[in-house]
Amino acid sequence: MGEFELIRHYFAAAACARAGEGVALGIGDDCALLALAPGEQMAVSTDTLVAGVHFPEGADPLLLGQRALAVAASDLAAMGASPLGFTLALTLPSVSAQWLEGFASGLDAMAERCALRLVGGDTTRGPLSLTLTVFGSLPQGLALTRSGARPGDLLCVGGRLGNAAGALPLVLGQRRAAPDVAGPLLAHYWSPLPQFVLGQALRGRASAALDISDGLLADCGHIATASKVGLRVERERLPVSNALQSLLGLEGAWAAALSGGDDYVLAFTLPPEEEATLRAEGAVFFVIGQVNAGEGVTLVDRHGQDITPTIRGYQHFAETP
Repeated sequence: MGEFELIRHYFAAAACARAGEGVALGIGDDCALLALAPGEQMAVSTDTLVAGVHFPEGADPLLLGQRALAVAASDLAAMGASPLGFTLALTLPSVSAQWLEGFASGLDAMAERCALRLVGGDTTRGPLSLTLTVFGSLPQGLALTRSGARPGDLLCVGGRLGNAAGALPLVLGQRRAAPDVAGPLLAHYWSPLPQFVLGQALRGRASAALDISDGLLADCGHIATASKVGLRVERERLPVSNALQSLLGLEGAWAAALSGGDDYVLAFTLPPEEEATLRAEGAVFFVIGQVNAGEGVTLVDRHGQDITPTIRGYQHFAETP
C-alpha cells in the first residue's frame, strides 16, 4: 500500500476528517484552511511521541491513537482555547493493516470526544513516532498564559494527580493490580481527557495556567519562572485517588502526584475572589497552595516545613551522573 492510498483508506475516510465548523478546507489539498470568527485568535501546539520514550514498544494501537491526540489537545485546553482541528505526521517502520485500523479507530474516537477535525498530515517510513499539531481558537486577549500569577493568588489543579504515573508500571508489565485498582489508573494513562470546559471557564479569571505533563513541581516551576513569583505547594492538600493510594500507599501517591507526570490536568493560579463564582458555575478543582513573592516552587508538610524533593519531574535532556 502506497502513502496516498494509506492516507485515503485509514485517515481521509475517518469521521474526524469530515468538514465541520471552523474547517473551510480539510484533507486533499496542499494546505488546510481554518476559519476564525472576527476577534478570534488561533492557538497552535505540536507534540511528538516516540516509541520507547513516550509509549512502550508494542502498545495497543487503539489506545495509542486515543492517547496521542489527547496529550496534544491538552495544550489547547491549557490556553483556554476551543478546539478546531489537528494534523498527524505518522512515521511507521512498516505498513500493518491491523495496526493502522486500531490506531485510526482510537484517533477517531478521541477526536470525537475533543471535537477536533483531522485536516492534514504526512506519512513516512522510519522508527515509529507520532507528531500531532493541534489548532484552536479563542477571543483575542483572553489566552491563558504562564506569566500572570501574582502574590496572594491561589494555586489550583483541575483534577486528581498521579494516576498516570501509578499506571506506568502496569503499562510496562512491571506490576499487577486488582481490576478495581488498575482500571481507573490505566484509563487515565491511555485516555486522558483534555479539560476544555475548565480552560474556557478560566478565561479572564485565572492569572496563569498550563497543563501538567512532566510532573506538578516541574511544571509549576514554569509558572514561577514566567511570572517571577514563588509557588508554595501544601503536600497534604494534593488530590490523589483511592486507586492510587491502594497501589502505592499515601506517601507513594504523593510522590507520584508531585513528580510523576502525564496527568494532563490543568494547574492554574486564581485570584481568591474568583473561587466562589467559579465553583458556583460547576467547575471542579482543588486548591493546593498559593502564590508568594519570591521565586521557585516550595513543597511544605502540614507543619509548614520545607520538604521540597530534589527530583521534580521528567526532562528529556537532563544530565545523568
